[in-house]
Amino acid sequence: QVQLVESGGGLVQPGGSLRLSCAASGSIDSLGAMGWYRQAPGKQRELVAVILSGGSTNYADSTKGRFAISRDNAKNTVHLQMNSLKPEDTAVYYCNADITPRVVPKFPRNYWGQGTQVTVSS
Repeated sequence: QVQLVESGGGLVQPGGSLRLSCAASGSIDSLGAMGWYRQAPGKQRELVAVILSGGSTNYADSTKGRFAISRDNAKNTVHLQMNSLKPEDTAVYYCNADITPRVVPKFPRNYWGQGTQVTVSS
């Protein structure tokens, strides 16, 4: 059973920083793209940042220059360093990954974590 588990959310003041982490566990053959999405109350879920297996990254315009995504392929983890946080960054943040489990037939499947709350408020 493959799963993604996030950690690192919480309450932070505007201008502060948080680091989110997501670990993939289970019987994994390989990891593809990994990313972070967020969903604020009353809004649709949106892409925050994504990182491919080779290290290429892509960011939402609203997070460029403030957020940094990274991954550790040896540990099956992805991280999101969030700096200069703003109240509009408040949302539930979800980890997402394309994972090929060690089962037959072997093909990549998309997985979601359970989400972690990030609240930016004074």
